[in-house]
Amino acid sequence: MKKYRHLLLIVFLFACQSKGSKDLSNPYKSWSSYLGDDARTHYSELSQINKSNIGKLKIAWQYASGDASADNRSQIQCSPLVIDTILYGTNRALKLFAVHAATGKEIWKFSPENNGTFGLGVNRGVVYWDDGAHGRIIYTAGPFIYAVDALTGTIEATFGENGRVDLRKGLGRDFEKQSVMANTPGTVYQNVLIQGTTVHEGPGASPGHIRAYDLNTGEILWVFHTIPHPGEFGYDTWPEHAWEYSGGANSWAGMAIDKETGIVFAPTGSAAFDFYGGNREGQNLFANSLIALNAKTGERIWHFQFVHHDLWDRDLPAPPNLVTIKKDGKEIKAVAQVTKSGHVFVFDRMSGEPIFPIEEKSFPQSELTGETTWPTQPIPIGIPPFSRQQFTEDMVNDLFPDANANIQDFIKDTKHPVKTLKEQWAALKSDGQFIPPSEQGNIMFPGFDGGAEWGGAGYDPESGWLYVNANEMPWMFRAKKIEMVEGKGLGQMGQVLFEQQCARCHGSDRKGLDTNPSLLNLKDKLNAVQVANILQNGKGTMAPLSQLSDAEIQAISAYILEDESMEVPMELLQDADPNFLTYTLNSFGRFLDNKGYPAVKPPWGTLNAIDLNKGEIVWQVPLGEFDELTAQGIPITGTENYGGPVITKSGLLFIGATKDQRFRAFDKMTGEELWRTDLPAGGYATPITYEVDGKQYVVIACGGGKMGTHSGDVYMAFSL
Repeated sequence: MKKYRHLLLIVFLFACQSKGSKDLSNPYKSWSSYLGDDARTHYSELSQINKSNIGKLKIAWQYASGDASADNRSQIQCSPLVIDTILYGTNRALKLFAVHAATGKEIWKFSPENNGTFGLGVNRGVVYWDDGAHGRIIYTAGPFIYAVDALTGTIEATFGENGRVDLRKGLGRDFEKQSVMANTPGTVYQNVLIQGTTVHEGPGASPGHIRAYDLNTGEILWVFHTIPHPGEFGYDTWPEHAWEYSGGANSWAGMAIDKETGIVFAPTGSAAFDFYGGNREGQNLFANSLIALNAKTGERIWHFQFVHHDLWDRDLPAPPNLVTIKKDGKEIKAVAQVTKSGHVFVFDRMSGEPIFPIEEKSFPQSELTGETTWPTQPIPIGIPPFSRQQFTEDMVNDLFPDANANIQDFIKDTKHPVKTLKEQWAALKSDGQFIPPSEQGNIMFPGFDGGAEWGGAGYDPESGWLYVNANEMPWMFRAKKIEMVEGKGLGQMGQVLFEQQCARCHGSDRKGLDTNPSLLNLKDKLNAVQVANILQNGKGTMAPLSQLSDAEIQAISAYILEDESMEVPMELLQDADPNFLTYTLNSFGRFLDNKGYPAVKPPWGTLNAIDLNKGEIVWQVPLGEFDELTAQGIPITGTENYGGPVITKSGLLFIGATKDQRFRAFDKMTGEELWRTDLPAGGYATPITYEVDGKQYVVIACGGGKMGTHSGDVYMAFSL
């Protein structure tokens, strides 16, 4: 029987090859590149599913990819690929799989070499590269890039070291001390893979240099230093030795490439530490920038910096979109970039000149000791923002007269206790964009997850419209000055390190944020050795804190486990250390009422259509719904949302993303909702559409987990 199964596999693989598994001549029938194409348009010319028959859309198949966590903290963010008849994606544990695109039947599954020894991160997609044989699937898990045979699921041993490349290497620093992952797939130009990375956001983070690899061998072909080295352009925008210790400025969100010109467009994130820059005075190029690079050489062609000396974690959250603008009777090949602040910037692809005007506006200086805020920030004035820009008192949520403040720990530090939402709002600074962090506490609006988020925007080449879903959730944060007291021991040092390295995900109160678990009472579950192992190596989506010394790891462990029995010499924290900062971040989280709803009036999530030819918002509608509020007669509020849209020639826009765990289709010209269905778990990933044997399918990963929703493992396909 085994012999016959083996023969059937050979026949199947031959059939795949004979049917043209590498034929990408019509990319709109397949879905051969991340987000649809190299321009990241999220667009398909398929029209079998259209406005007249959308009501007949039904489930075609479901694939249980496995490994969802029982504690509802796992998620799937993968937007898969389809090459001919095979769909490629990843599951929660970042196992790579191939299924038949018309049936969901599994063909093979590949497991990365983890064995629990390092954090995996998340994965938002994979790369297909035609190697002249079966083709290769290139994808990342933890600190490694893997190359896998597209037809057999076996490792391509000629790539890197036995089929994988270590992302920690080639950064110019001790690779064993680097914490590096890649959540988003790289970009391919000929035989070159251009790869960005995710790095830690605390002091001592790894640099986010962009690297290019030979897809045959895994050899590094070029490196672009996003924190410039001596003699390089932008070096003078940092302190003299910052290139040796500063981190971040990483291209984590994905890139777009113009293959006609060989230009790759790479957006970058903020420099580390996110919220205090006393050790990185200056403008800090190339953090928070869109960089146009020669794909073959890595040479900089032009750049634009969206935030100077970022103190607000205003990473560029998504790949740019390559678009064509019709203006003054001319067609301009352009690149559009959406931001967390809810803006759209548009540039000429070749020159970097803005298509719509941008003004450098003045903003206040920081009140924190040792911080020097950059005096101006660029604000686009040609296209209106698609998210509200300031949370004012009249916007405080009054839907629920009995709602009170969801009091955070740092509110208790104010002179007057607060009870109502308005009192909590008044206790914080809420003066709009680019107000420096303060010891009083600030409201960030739109919040730290946007505005636009990693799902990104879609572009319709027929109309010239850009479609972007947005969050309108206020977040709270406060700068806290470090006051070290002699003799306080490891617990005090550990608290300082925890707030700089871990509060971003777990909250300074250790109660957890989103899918990141509470660390309260951890001493009842883990011992010091187990905690230290997780901190050093990472776990699940958590990146390792490889940059920390054994003493620092021990200190964080002691604080988390509430162990004050050990002491540590004060000299372990020296002001001379450029990564020892005088401020931490305290009580970071969403601004909610005690019922769990956002403290701001709706909408809390929107879907937007923007005419890039005219620079106008054509329509905006709420995205997502709370059924219990609708039942009370409250107009649809929208919800937080993660994952982008897909746009079709037939007039449809498909999107999941919402906290209500639904999948929807909208009329792309009007914003009218035409169809919806419940998913088995939240679809926090960008869907895809493709055609097999004359039938159009739409597929979305239902991984759930985010925003307190339950986790799942299903990829769900719909067709007529």
